Amino acid sequence: MSATGETKAITPPDVAARKGGAPLVCLTAYTTPIAKIVDRHCDVVLVGDSVGMVLHGLPSTLGVTLDMMIMHGQAVRRGLERALMVVDMPFGSYEEGPAQAFRNAARLMAETGCAAVKLEGGEGMAPTIEFLTARGVPVMAHIGLTPQAVNTFGGYRVQGRGEGAERIRRDAAAVSAAGAFSVVLEKVPEELARQITSEIAIPTIGIGASPACDGQILVADDMLGVFTAFKPKFVKRYADLGDAAEAAIAAYADEVRERRFPAAEHVFGDAPKTGERA
Repeated sequence: MSATGETKAITPPDVAARKGGAPLVCLTAYTTPIAKIVDRHCDVVLVGDSVGMVLHGLPSTLGVTLDMMIMHGQAVRRGLERALMVVDMPFGSYEEGPAQAFRNAARLMAETGCAAVKLEGGEGMAPTIEFLTARGVPVMAHIGLTPQAVNTFGGYRVQGRGEGAERIRRDAAAVSAAGAFSVVLEKVPEELARQITSEIAIPTIGIGASPACDGQILVADDMLGVFTAFKPKFVKRYADLGDAAEAAIAAYADEVRERRFPAAEHVFGDAPKTGERA
């Protein structure tokens, strides 16, 4: 709370200052109702391009558009008061060069009210990160397994094993030096993630990485058991809401077919009862 009693929103500098401190709690969300719940418990809410797979049934994140990210970003923004909101830049919206990245990042920020954007890539994206941050766009970086490059990797494979470890370390150092305020480490070996966390000046946020990272992130629909098309090793299910939803829908269907729903308390009489809406 601020001195005036208002809820103080978390900022990118607040996140950067958490390096080596209390772990950052982060979740991915796409809708207003989930954002409202997440906001009470998390430091960072990411509107991820995983929305294409989780909510739209796409086979990967590659078909996600800027307009889709803006729509879901606006929905999440309506549910937040405290958590830092970061929006993914979708595939094709920033890779062409720094100028393209700035145009699209500026649009994301203006139309969603987000405080930062996230983009994938290490050394190759460092000039773009530097360009954006110099122009007032806070950037969360993302290295290791970068889902937008899944075709290059030949699938959702662990990155940074063997000789690949040095490449990931260079990526981490590059995005930190370029001005990113934090970096997501996805699906990298635990020891490598631990080393990187100790080597760079910005917070690391792990997903399939290490408990030594400065924070952790999961997709809300994954950890709630709503999205069940597949379950990566790094996902812990804290609930099985998908099973609960199916049981509820099955019960509803049975009651409708048996004419047990709606019951008397769910229908309207000729005159409204006391306290009942007309």
